[in-house]
Amino acid sequence: MKSNRQLNYHFHTPENPQSSTPIVLIHGLFGDLNNLGILGRDLQQYYPVIQIDVRNHGISPRMENMDYHDMAQDVLQLLDALKVPKAMIIGHSMGGKIAMTLTAIAPERIEKIVVIDMAPVAYPVRRHDRIFAALNNVTALGAQTRQIATEIMRQDIREDGVIQFLLKSFRQGEWKFNLPVLQKEYEKIIGWEIIPAWHKPALFIRGGNSDYITEAYRENIISQFPQATAWVVAGCGHWVHAEKPDAVLRAIHRFLGTK
Repeated sequence: MKSNRQLNYHFHTPENPQSSTPIVLIHGLFGDLNNLGILGRDLQQYYPVIQIDVRNHGISPRMENMDYHDMAQDVLQLLDALKVPKAMIIGHSMGGKIAMTLTAIAPERIEKIVVIDMAPVAYPVRRHDRIFAALNNVTALGAQTRQIATEIMRQDIREDGVIQFLLKSFRQGEWKFNLPVLQKEYEKIIGWEIIPAWHKPALFIRGGNSDYITEAYRENIISQFPQATAWVVAGCGHWVHAEKPDAVLRAIHRFLGTK
């Protein structure tokens, strides 16, 4: 199901870019285009940078489907509209799966990808059920302020950092993401269909304390991305870029060959 409306985006071009090939930053589940802003602000000194709201997030179109092929097609449609022939893609979590899917549907349009704490696998564990419960409770109880929403969410979520991340998408009693569709399509979001091997550079960045990328997934990564390299950022979890942005940026710049 294609969207007939364009994804919301920010496009920044430096005066003297090191490369004319843009970097597309793609956030994860429950996020928006600001989530990778700490990476974008650094990278846009050297490259054109496009930050996007994925469908059903931020102010991008609301759709009934969260299939990775369609989400990748959304990005491709935006690149067409912006007349971008080739791009480099950096995606975190769900955004990483969108980045990987782009290599399957438009391999010639993608130069390099950076996947932050995500593997090309279908995950067997539902990690977000407590989050869905908390978000639905906020809606059901009619919370209008972040303070009240916080107290409600603490009944289901123990990590204050997770609550604060989610509340970035809370405005005047409404969630900026399409909660009913995300919940309905959750099996697709944690799922994966094996894609053809893509023989271009791919960097996988893992949080040392995260279990999203483990040794058990090594063969899945290599078979689909034969030129993959890995970088582990010690002492952080799934939100690697937020916990240790300097380490993530060092890995990205080394991978991209930034001057």
